[in-house]
This record gives sequence, structure tokens and C-alpha cells, in this order.
Amino acid sequence: MTRRIEFDQGLEELNKLIVEMGGRVENALSEAMKALAAVDIEQAKLIIRADSEINQMEEKITDIGSRLIATQQPVAKDLRRILVAFKISNDLERMADLAVDIAKAVVRFEGQRLIKPLVDLPRMAETVQTMIYESTQAFIRESVDLAYKMAKDDDAVDALYSQILMDLFALMIEDPKNANQVMNLSFVGRYIERIGDHATNIGESVVYLVTGKRPDLNA
Repeated sequence: MTRRIEFDQGLEELNKLIVEMGGRVENALSEAMKALAAVDIEQAKLIIRADSEINQMEEKITDIGSRLIATQQPVAKDLRRILVAFKISNDLERMADLAVDIAKAVVRFEGQRLIKPLVDLPRMAETVQTMIYESTQAFIRESVDLAYKMAKDDDAVDALYSQILMDLFALMIEDPKNANQVMNLSFVGRYIERIGDHATNIGESVVYLVTGKRPDLNA
């Protein structure tokens, strides 16, 4: 009984860290988009510097999970939950890296004005922020329905990304001097789209946790 209590406490600690890490990633994306809209170089640099804290959270999840496996020898779904926590923390860490990539793009805009007001990129980012939150909630609640919602949200993000690319390249054709900024903004769109893909990966991991089978939600 004592071993089970210790194991459950360890799982609860993993859950809290996953939720906190997801919140940090969600905030990093939000702040990166604010920095982009304002071309706020100092804010962008703060986001870049804060990335190490999220990396440390992934390491802590790995340490706790490894200790639970070594000392509690979990099997079946208990073991899957720990392995899934490892995978989710890795996806969250990659999302954080992509938010940093957005911040680095902002730094490259230093001294420039944006060629157009941002509309679709923030919409895309807002959808992805919701996906980040719902992906970690799907894990905590073991919600397959919420996990499958990731796939629908990801389709919407992909559609917006395609529209953004068409709009940006039209601006470049209209005035070739916009080429450098068009490429940087298209990279930002790609980074947001990739964050959405990682959220969908978490959805796949949740389905695997609950059912023992891994679907392909990014198809």
C-alpha cells in the first residue's frame, strides 16, 4: 500500500509539472506574438533567455519518471503514463523552442516597420494557444475526445497558414523590396504551424495512454 501511495504521489507531481510546463509554453507563444506585433526587441530577448527554465522542467519530468520506473517497477497503463509524460514533455520543450524561434525573428525586425498589420498570424497563434492548453488537459483528464479535437484544430491552423503564405507572397510580388520581411513572417507562420503539430502529437500520446494504440492525428 505504501508503494502505491508513493507511486500515486509521483504521478501527481508529473501531472503538475506537465500542466505548468504547458502554461509556460502557452505564455511564451503569447508573449512572442505581442513582441512581434510591437516589434519589441527587448521583450523578444526576454523570451529567448527564459527558454532554459522550460528545458529544466523537461529534465525534472525525466528525473521523476525515471525514479518511479526504477523504484516502483510499474506495468501496463501505469508504465504507459510515465512514458507518455516523457513524450509530452519533449513535445512541450520543442514548442518552447519554436516560440523562441518567433522571438528570434522579431529580433531580425529591429529598426523595421511591419509591412502590414498582423491579423491572420495572431488568429493562428490564438488557436494554437488553445491547443496547447487542451493538449495538457487531455492528458490530465485522459480525454480521448479532447485529444481528437487536436486534429480538427490543426486542420484549421494549416488552412490559415496556407492563406497567410498566399497573402505574403502577393505582397512580395507587388513590391520585391518586401522580400526579406515576407520570408521572416512566413517563417513565423511555419513556427506556429509546427507548434500546432506538436500539440497534435500530444493528442496522439493521450489516445495511446488510454487505449494502448497510437493513432495518426497529423495525417
